[in-house]
Amino acid sequence: MSLCTSSPYRRRQDVEARSGHSSDNEDYEGSSSPFNITSTKNAPIERLKRWRQAALVLNASRRFRYTLDLKKEEEKKQIIRKIRAHAQAIRAAELFKEAGERVNVLGTPKSPSILNGDYTIGPEQLALMTRDHDLSALQQYGGVKGLAALLKTNHEKGIYGDDEELLKRRNAFGSNTYPQKKGRTFWMFLWEAWQDLTLIILMIAAVASLALGIKTEGIKKGWYDGGSIAFAVLLVIFVTAISDYRQSLQFQNLNEEKRNIHVQVIRGGRRVEVSIFDLVVGDVVLLNIGDQVPADGVLISGHSLAIDESSMTGESKIVHKDSKAPFFMSGCKVADGSGTMLVTSVGINTEWGLLMASISEDTGEETPLQVRLNGVATFIGIVGLLVAFVVLVVLLVRYFTGHTKNSSGTGIFTAGKTSVSDAIDAAIKIVTVAVTIVVVAVPEGLPLAVTLTLAYSMRKMMADKALVRRLSACETMGSATTICSDKTGTLTLNQMTVVAAYVGGKKIDPPDSSSLLSPILSSLLFEGIAQNTNGSVFTPEGDGEVELSGSPTERAILDWGVKLGMNFEAVRSNTKIIHVFPFNSEKKRGGVALQLPDSQVHIHWKGAAEIVLGSCTRYIDADGRVVPMDEDKVMFFKSTIEDMATSSLRCVSLAYRPDELENVPTDEEQLAHWVLPEDDLVLLAIVGLKDPCRPGVKDAVRLCQIAGVKVRMVTGDNPQTAKAIALECGILNSEEDVGEPNIIEGRVFRALSDEQRKEIADSISVMGRSSPNDKLLLVQALRKRGHVVAVTGDGTNDAPALHESDIGLAMGIQGTEVAKESSDIIILDDNFSSVVKVVRWGRSVYANIQKFIQFQLTVNVAALIINVVSAVSSGDVPLNAVQLLWVNLIMDTLGALALATEPPTDHLMHRPPVGRREPLITNIMWRNLLIQALYQVSVLLVLNFQGRSLLGLKQDSSDHANKVKNTLIFNAFVFCQIFNEFNARKPDEINVFKGITRNRLFMGIVGLTIVLQIIIIEFLGKFASTVRLNWKQWLVSIAIGFMSWPLAVIGKLIPVPETPFHKFLTRRFHQ
Repeated sequence: MSLCTSSPYRRRQDVEARSGHSSDNEDYEGSSSPFNITSTKNAPIERLKRWRQAALVLNASRRFRYTLDLKKEEEKKQIIRKIRAHAQAIRAAELFKEAGERVNVLGTPKSPSILNGDYTIGPEQLALMTRDHDLSALQQYGGVKGLAALLKTNHEKGIYGDDEELLKRRNAFGSNTYPQKKGRTFWMFLWEAWQDLTLIILMIAAVASLALGIKTEGIKKGWYDGGSIAFAVLLVIFVTAISDYRQSLQFQNLNEEKRNIHVQVIRGGRRVEVSIFDLVVGDVVLLNIGDQVPADGVLISGHSLAIDESSMTGESKIVHKDSKAPFFMSGCKVADGSGTMLVTSVGINTEWGLLMASISEDTGEETPLQVRLNGVATFIGIVGLLVAFVVLVVLLVRYFTGHTKNSSGTGIFTAGKTSVSDAIDAAIKIVTVAVTIVVVAVPEGLPLAVTLTLAYSMRKMMADKALVRRLSACETMGSATTICSDKTGTLTLNQMTVVAAYVGGKKIDPPDSSSLLSPILSSLLFEGIAQNTNGSVFTPEGDGEVELSGSPTERAILDWGVKLGMNFEAVRSNTKIIHVFPFNSEKKRGGVALQLPDSQVHIHWKGAAEIVLGSCTRYIDADGRVVPMDEDKVMFFKSTIEDMATSSLRCVSLAYRPDELENVPTDEEQLAHWVLPEDDLVLLAIVGLKDPCRPGVKDAVRLCQIAGVKVRMVTGDNPQTAKAIALECGILNSEEDVGEPNIIEGRVFRALSDEQRKEIADSISVMGRSSPNDKLLLVQALRKRGHVVAVTGDGTNDAPALHESDIGLAMGIQGTEVAKESSDIIILDDNFSSVVKVVRWGRSVYANIQKFIQFQLTVNVAALIINVVSAVSSGDVPLNAVQLLWVNLIMDTLGALALATEPPTDHLMHRPPVGRREPLITNIMWRNLLIQALYQVSVLLVLNFQGRSLLGLKQDSSDHANKVKNTLIFNAFVFCQIFNEFNARKPDEINVFKGITRNRLFMGIVGLTIVLQIIIIEFLGKFASTVRLNWKQWLVSIAIGFMSWPLAVIGKLIPVPETPFHKFLTRRFHQ
């Protein structure tokens, strides 16, 4: 078995190993706080453990549900190790077999002993052969052609592929799916919601209160106190479980999308793209560099085909595939070359299927915002616990010392007179209030609001043609300061057409005018177009339209050839391919060696115009004669290329050279490593391909620039072509910007030192003739400058840059599977406008979380202060356990749903990117929060202490007056939160109603909260310890809440310093 050591894939791995993730490591090392993780991409496991251990958590199973399950991750690694050990054992046995001197007696082809429906071979035999890499079994079946016959497949044209045949094959050999572990049911989420420590304590308190109440007051009246708390707790649990279950369904749907890879197969002689799940045994699959091997199979034909089997074997060896090593394992990646494969096993009959069925894919992943919010929640929780403890101690001391008085002014507890059951009941009520304060104070919903807004954003981003692979990429995109974008297909339409052609040493106009070509030149040109390609031409029977396949560049050149009169099938059948050098993004060209019927050898090259031209010493003129290329002709061709490039055309040269058959290696091993001669070429043609800019791309680039995000074009194209497109797209504003370092060639940037690259990285707007490694160097230089870098990529060699960047954006249409796996987000339509939409959504995630923080902290501060001051001063609290649980529901679950699902607005793109180390609570938020909290606390405390006189309740009995006063305080407090929810929508804008009709969920939740509040006050008085209010008292409650609107407008006119509040405090402290 041979190893391919010179593949681009191998170089990619070397670069990855060499570069490491220095910038990420610096992020982790430089901070002392366990919650200060600016990037969770490639975060060390120990660091992830640290913040979990530091977090104050009431319900760990719920709080850490959407983070990486470290225990499951270790179990998964052990399963993978076992399966890899099995694969390595097979490899060892195979090598041992090769090394032995045993002679295989190959008699007549082996007759399969099992009948499998219409097929004379069964899935078990096929699985055993491919799993054990049993070459002798394959030879006994008659090789790949004999195996194809057994599977009733044409090894060139594939299966017919109608629905009946596909069904028959699935019934005989199984489908290309594997059993997946079922997702969590609603009841599991309900059980998890129960696990909250405070809710368990409240349920115990409710049961004790229920038992004492029934004992002392009888079943008719005694169940109210305990029953109402139990009902409130159950309501919180059910609402929480429903919300969490809905989120999990969204994540499941997105995971299905991630797994749905598309592959190219040949069915009925035609190339078609099918889902990996629709693949069947007998299919002929086309494999190209960067593809994932979709099933187990056997090699039909290949050119420089090398497979990275590390995902199965654990060894980072690139294995060359040929007749000696023809077996493919599902789940591996094509590292180099191209070829075709016959599918022999699918689904659970493959090693990959077994692996996937035995491990549950953990989609959990903490995001930087989630970690930071756990830090905020922990700090607030500690304060809340201290406050609850103070309230508990104060209330217990006041009660048992007789300082807690009833409505008539006499002490409730008298030593020796108050019964034990009354004392225990009072103590339970006090403990219940203290525990409920903890429920309100510890914002369990704060970190989970991130998951909620991410789940919502991911679902909406799918509609905007962006598939999120890593949760953290959503929010990191909001901090992006620069986007390094490809040109072809991202900024342009990727719809290539040949609009200019220079053949025979002169321009032919129109470019498809075949009458201007000599027969010799036509023959050589057609040979190079038809054979030196990964594309194909399918001509249906009758007068059907010709179907072209391949990359847009390949399709354009094939289309040009067909228009010139090329018969694709005839040309391909007339010559035999000896060896292929696949297109290489480093060398910018690809070649093929052909053997002609008269044993002549032609080596054809195709690639970047000026690079191929540089290897040419001759050209064929209009009469078909080979003419030496003098200095004038070289200058003519160079100026031709420059003129076409300046007109934003992609320039491609086609050239060839004759060779002798004796120069071609005869040994298969040597042929696989043969380097095609690339000097002394004869120029055949130079073509200019037009790829128009995408509609709207100029507006998208301008929007990025307004938003403080610099767009840079990184392309393998000619710098002149890149410059023309950059001017057209608005990346370059005028001709004044076109000098270095604004425009730079990859080789120039590559030659600079690390320090020099870092110095000029900021200035670069366009990089032409860049290699994937140049893109990686640019990303590293920009990150060292402190940029948050988003990178687009589609090729296998783009993987290191995608991996190294803060946000890797792979192209969904042109992108290889290797590029997609290295990315964080897949742009499904390859459109730059979709990249800009991702930036909007990223900023929206951050803005929505800030809205929710402002809203929740206002409730926290107000509720805590009101209850603490009341408890210390009067020994009673105006907001009881049931009321606080309802406030907690408004604040945590319903508040998160309303505010975390705000759609993005254009306003978000008129502000600079959010720095990853900027405080979560900005000065603007502090201003809004403190104004609202102070207002609520002031008004409600005044009502608490002076409410009887202010509300005209002096004539009422003390007990009734207190109940009305406390009900009004509760009602006003809830309405304050409802009105403040509108304020939280726009923390820095005066008009808080802008775009409110677009968020129906927000309107629905506000409406539901108001309806439920009316029901609680008017109909559930015994449960919530409230009394009915008259219309004047309702108006007072609403007026108190309404005042938060004008107050917010006045507050927003107060300027705030730019220096973050916490830095100001730190500076004052050090002074």
